[in-house]
Amino acid sequence: MSGTDDTSVTLESLLLPNTPPSIRKNYLTLAQRAQEKDFGPLEEDLVVLDTETTGLSFKNCELLEIACARLSGKKVVDRYHTFVRPKGLIPPEIVALTGIHQSDVADAPSPADAVAGLAEFVGGDLVLAHNATFDRTFVESVPGGSSVSGNWIDTLALSRIALPSLSTHRLSAMAQAFGCDSVTHRAMDDVDALSGMWPIILCGLADMPKGLLAFFADLHPDATWAYRPIFSYLSGTDDATAFNLKQVRRNLLSEVTVEDRADAKEIDGPLTAPSEEEIKADFAPDGPIAAMYGSYEARPEQLAMAEEVRSALATSTHRAIEAGTGVGKSLAYLLPEILFAQRNNVTIGVATKTNALTDQLIAHELPALDQALPEGVSFHALKGYEHYPCLHRMQRSAEEDLPLDMVLDTNPGRTATGIASDMLTALAVAYASVAQSPEGDLDALGIRWRCVPRSMLTTTSNECLRTRCPFFPQECVVYAARRLAASGDVVVTNHSLLLRDVASEGRILPPIRHWVIDEAHAFESEARRQWAVEVSSDDTRAAFELLGGAKSGAIHNAMIKVAAQPGSTLALGLITKASAAVQRASVVTSELFAAIHDLHHLVKGSAYEGSTLWIDEKVRASKEWQAIAAAAKDAHERLDQAGKTLSEAQTTVSLTSAQAGNELGESGRFLQDLSESIRLICLEPDSAYVYSAQLQSRKRQGSSEKLVAEKIDIGQDLSKNWLPDTMSAVFTSATIAVGKSFAHFNHAVGFDRLPESAYRDVQLSSSFDYDSNMAVVVAKDLPQPSNPGYLPALEDVLFDIHKAMDGSVLTLFTNRREMEKVFEGLQPRLADIGLDLACQEKRSSPRQLRERFISEKSLSLFALKSFWEGFDAAGDTLRCVVVPKLPFASPQDPLVQEREVREQRAWWRYQLPEAVLAVKQAAGRLIRTSTDTGVLVLCDSRLVQKRYGRDFINSMPSKTRTQLECEHIGRYLEMWRSSHEKQ
Repeated sequence: MSGTDDTSVTLESLLLPNTPPSIRKNYLTLAQRAQEKDFGPLEEDLVVLDTETTGLSFKNCELLEIACARLSGKKVVDRYHTFVRPKGLIPPEIVALTGIHQSDVADAPSPADAVAGLAEFVGGDLVLAHNATFDRTFVESVPGGSSVSGNWIDTLALSRIALPSLSTHRLSAMAQAFGCDSVTHRAMDDVDALSGMWPIILCGLADMPKGLLAFFADLHPDATWAYRPIFSYLSGTDDATAFNLKQVRRNLLSEVTVEDRADAKEIDGPLTAPSEEEIKADFAPDGPIAAMYGSYEARPEQLAMAEEVRSALATSTHRAIEAGTGVGKSLAYLLPEILFAQRNNVTIGVATKTNALTDQLIAHELPALDQALPEGVSFHALKGYEHYPCLHRMQRSAEEDLPLDMVLDTNPGRTATGIASDMLTALAVAYASVAQSPEGDLDALGIRWRCVPRSMLTTTSNECLRTRCPFFPQECVVYAARRLAASGDVVVTNHSLLLRDVASEGRILPPIRHWVIDEAHAFESEARRQWAVEVSSDDTRAAFELLGGAKSGAIHNAMIKVAAQPGSTLALGLITKASAAVQRASVVTSELFAAIHDLHHLVKGSAYEGSTLWIDEKVRASKEWQAIAAAAKDAHERLDQAGKTLSEAQTTVSLTSAQAGNELGESGRFLQDLSESIRLICLEPDSAYVYSAQLQSRKRQGSSEKLVAEKIDIGQDLSKNWLPDTMSAVFTSATIAVGKSFAHFNHAVGFDRLPESAYRDVQLSSSFDYDSNMAVVVAKDLPQPSNPGYLPALEDVLFDIHKAMDGSVLTLFTNRREMEKVFEGLQPRLADIGLDLACQEKRSSPRQLRERFISEKSLSLFALKSFWEGFDAAGDTLRCVVVPKLPFASPQDPLVQEREVREQRAWWRYQLPEAVLAVKQAAGRLIRTSTDTGVLVLCDSRLVQKRYGRDFINSMPSKTRTQLECEHIGRYLEMWRSSHEKQ
């Protein structure tokens, strides 16, 4: 089953930004060259296959259609096609998607008969399928399906290796871009599209740099890998030793022109901002913004926001802008910022919270502006180290044993053979990417990170070898990405990388002085997470295992490499000394974590999913903490000693083997960081932090304990360490203000420490008609959440809500135990009336739940925090959002307790506004387009019984607000829905 149809895809539009000219030229001639080239046996005796199914779930869905074609050369010489009769009815959304109706399958063969015919047609030959795991799993779930073929090639994964400069590898997009038959969500059409793409994929592989295909063919030769024969055949007489990654990167980067931009703080004289008249003209009906759309409707709020951003740039001041959904805030801030960047030859930055918004800016808004503006737009995305391939790590992974043990335990049901295949595919994808892309972002390459440890392909800021790396700086991917970004108009990054840059005093990002912080409501919490200091038993155990000793890990590998060199006596002696010091540090650190575990005796009550203990003065005075302090002192000293002896060994080893020395330094860098973290948390606490312990009540082998130090006042740090060096910062989100007040937000980001003239608050209403399209209902007579009768009453009102809305309800809980208890009672009641309810179970994937909720129109969902924001389900997929309980932070939260001790009105200053903003975020799930309609139901009677209830109600985007007894809510929803049903 193929992906979303692409209606206007060109090859130029599919190529990644900043693709070097020689690579671009190769892609543009691929289709023609593929038709002229003979690929011999790779085009003979193979079958192209596609299926259609009743859905995406392997457990609950069935085959609907099977189609395949046999290729000889580049021609189809035979076909097999059949509908398949499912046991149940075809879901309406699948009928709409595929055009396959119940009448089409009424007389179709059973799954067993259809697959038997398929097996006879294929005859065990090679099978090509796009996302082969999907098709193969459905085929082999039918009795006899495993006899179809033992050799399947996933052309989706192979296309990512062959064509890494494409922004997507959806069959529909590639087929259209390369002029193949179109994809229509019918199996035989998709087969024809893939048949046309197959020689193009092979030609893309043949274009690889000299020696790379032979290098792939020789990768870990003992591992079973379906693509190995393809690489081996196409490589011909190539020699794997001829592949030179350093030279390939050097040649690639020689095609890239980089012009350094100025640091705005170092420019003499005033900077030039666009005028108010220019901004108005650009947003006018005949301006460049209107030209980006087929039909353009001017939005006063969008123009007002653009003018505020322009004003901030002109006056070097800051803004907090709440812009409701539908304002079009991305273009409102991008246009004036881009004009400013171009006129002053500087780079501006945009930091977002979610990958979805980053992708939207990079794939849609910025390319559209590049076409619309006279001078175009140069833009780059920047992410953290772990998003880019590390050439040194890749080289190590190609040479050393595959780390199967790291993932086997966490992937039940997967075999070592399957995991090894995923690891080899990931390596090939990474090598192919760095051979074509200067920036080499790994996120779009479809790597199965569940089976591929990131440490195989990436490094971290702390572990990066920098000047000791053989690829630094000229060939390094991270360095290249940073240099390219510093030469553009716009850098798009995420909150976390910006905050890490602040913590590193500007050593990560280019010197950007003008920032837009989108999705700014999440900035404070992300800063607290990024700037936290942790001492984790899991991370420490893994780090010591990686470093190893005389018999394993980096130390063992260094011993072997050094021993093979002449004159290695001194180096071996130092490695042995370091090994002993590391072993002592490991032992005393384990003793520290054993002492930390005993803190669970201080936890009050039972733990549902472990416990978090606030480390206050009382805890620090306990006998349990005295034991921790003693163990921490010993660990701190032993870690320092181990770090020093390892550094001595590394210096000497590097003279004998640079690679062994680098590996020692890379693997042992954690020793100093861990020592400093232990000092801060256990020995010399800083009053700027709140301290906590994350504990397990049961002691078991390898138990997970963690000490955490979090910054209390993020705004204080921003006002001291970032805002003074930032000439303008525009914070924007749909949820910043509580009612009309920005006080909470301004304190969170440090504005309230600045002179009043340095910043301005702006509240812009939504362009959508919330009053007509959204209703807010408060269940006023439910028992309060602390009442034992609350959950049974909640279950009853939720039954009425789901029944009235006919499903498509998202209920957002704050407590897993309560969610699961209500689900246990409600799910069978809804099933009895034909409604399906899903629940965000403990180990479920939020991404898969999102996809299922969106694809199954009437499905309802119980979910937790990850669904409160950033979840878009436009139209009838989501008709109602229910908030059972106001999302106040737990009184046991360490930050809450610390604030209560330090400030008298902490609850009113922090917990209340944070809860209001969370409910505003929940409300924002409902109305994502101008035609969406829906109801927000608040099932917390404190909204009418407590005086703070008006803070919540007055912050809702709709003024259509109703307080009802529970018994009337179902009837109200039925009436509201019937009056808003789309005709």
